[in-house]
Amino acid sequence: MNNNTLFPALPLEEWAATKETLHRYLQIVGKIRLSLMPKDNHWWHITLYVTSNGISTDAIPNGDFTFEVAFDFIEHKLIVSTSKGDRRSFELKDGLSVADFYKNITIILDDLSIEFDILAKPYDLSDNIPFDQCTMHNSYDKEAVYKAWQILVQVDMVLKEFSGRSYSKTCPVHIYWHHFDLVVTRFSGKKAPDMGDVSQVEKEAYSHEVISFGFWFGDNTIKEPAFYSYTYPSPAGLDKEPLQPKAARWQDSNGSPIALLLYNDILNSKSPKQDIMDFLESSYQAGARLSGWDIENLTVE
Repeated sequence: MNNNTLFPALPLEEWAATKETLHRYLQIVGKIRLSLMPKDNHWWHITLYVTSNGISTDAIPNGDFTFEVAFDFIEHKLIVSTSKGDRRSFELKDGLSVADFYKNITIILDDLSIEFDILAKPYDLSDNIPFDQCTMHNSYDKEAVYKAWQILVQVDMVLKEFSGRSYSKTCPVHIYWHHFDLVVTRFSGKKAPDMGDVSQVEKEAYSHEVISFGFWFGDNTIKEPAFYSYTYPSPAGLDKEPLQPKAARWQDSNGSPIALLLYNDILNSKSPKQDIMDFLESSYQAGARLSGWDIENLTVE
């Protein structure tokens, strides 16, 4: 029995249909941000952020004003606001298809004189139905969405505390909407080996040595929520290094080890946040030590 109110149980199968719909909502908003934000290193300009009432783009430049697109998961609304004082919204509810969501946000942005140009179809999801034609994904379980957001709030706080323990270049704690994971990444400061014939997306993301840490709600490979960490480039022997807590393990991911701590393994813990922190720190120490990072000088005392 899960007695942990901060980290409620949320099996993937219980909200799979809603997650598929919500993920597409997030991709639409994320692609709008991508189309209008000035470029930042390692794709930091495309991300979304956990807020005190949902998920947001933060301020996006648009000519002589800024605007923000925010998911309010307390009142279950999609809100667009501008630095001019404009505010538009529509309800997030069961039956709101991806096509309806795309239509509604397009009308709002057009009304606010905000032009955008995106590839209006999902990225790396279960189908490629264009957003404006996608009526099959229309599930929105308010209770499940609220619960998922509450989990993100807690994880966001832990990742922010962890990120402050290093002097290394570290990205903001943010959501990459393509895979719907909450991430923070540390950089050694050294360039990574050339990746060869890969996409520009991968080249930009992995131009420098990184150790990345994140949480996601599950996918076709791991069908349950989990915390993860990976080191790039992956040093030899990484998967032999110890991890904490005891439930954490190494697993192969496309030929390289990834550290995993299943969300279910912290549900009955007396100190779930400490378990997460121990996982983050142990996976960092493993990757940084074997990769020759200057751990001592990068550690905030």
